[in-house]
Amino acid sequence: MSTEKLFLITGPTGNTGAPTVGILRAAGHRVRAFVHRIDRRSDALTALGAEVVEGDLLDFRAVSSAMTGVDAAYFCYPIAPGTLLPATAIFAQAASEAGVDAVVNMSQISARREAKSNAAQQHWIAERLLDRAAFKTTQLRPTFFAEWLKWQWQRDDNEGVLRLPFGHGRHAPISGVDQARVIAAILQHPAPHDRQIYPLVGAHELDHYGIADEIADTLGLPVRYEPVSIPAFAAGLSAAGFPEFFVQHISSVAQDYQDGIFSGENNLVEVIGGHQPMTVADFVNANRTEFDRDGRFVRRGQLKAS
Repeated sequence: MSTEKLFLITGPTGNTGAPTVGILRAAGHRVRAFVHRIDRRSDALTALGAEVVEGDLLDFRAVSSAMTGVDAAYFCYPIAPGTLLPATAIFAQAASEAGVDAVVNMSQISARREAKSNAAQQHWIAERLLDRAAFKTTQLRPTFFAEWLKWQWQRDDNEGVLRLPFGHGRHAPISGVDQARVIAAILQHPAPHDRQIYPLVGAHELDHYGIADEIADTLGLPVRYEPVSIPAFAAGLSAAGFPEFFVQHISSVAQDYQDGIFSGENNLVEVIGGHQPMTVADFVNANRTEFDRDGRFVRRGQLKAS
């Protein structure tokens, strides 16, 4: 079963894009997945029945071609120096020329004019660029993804450890799947969400001591949160080869986190997406293989919020 509408999804192999493709295809919609490269992950999209196109979001010709016939689009761009704003401008111009009706934009909860993080400030500017367009826009500002619980997760046979620079700050981790339900719902019926900014959060607000306790209860082994200073954490990232732009972003949002910018609870996932969001226990159970694995799980590619 198909519809007359076509949805363009960027970041379609990522944490939010991949489940969005699946939800829209399951609902019988046509989906065009814009991938950076053709590989086994894009093969999975083809298997779902998506039309896969390869290109770069900084290539105006490629983006314009991908916009042909599109009714609504999801824009998701990784944390990278100097490229978000030109990519946003290219996306907005291509969407405008193609007569796209609506764009859902993945921003971040720390996006604001006065943000100390260069990436977060650029996300705020990108939001304003999109809001100036004639098409409908919705800005999504998620708190930290539940997927980030795997970022600094370390495990041996008898204990799990989270080493993070978040002090006693709190947030409600939100899974990529829960965000995808919101994204898919807005794409299909964008009018009520035009020019709205949605802070997306998960089921329950916790500090990392509480998160560690919930992971421990789920896995049935001791898990401890080990807070580290922001400078020490930043030095570790630099030593591990992470780019300066990313290290500056993480250092700044870690302070934001401690200052309460990432905190709060709401019912937007349930109201818009139609489902209760996953708890930490739900997420751990859904990703049990990764949490059961000994050693350190983090990989640099997993830090993209897409």
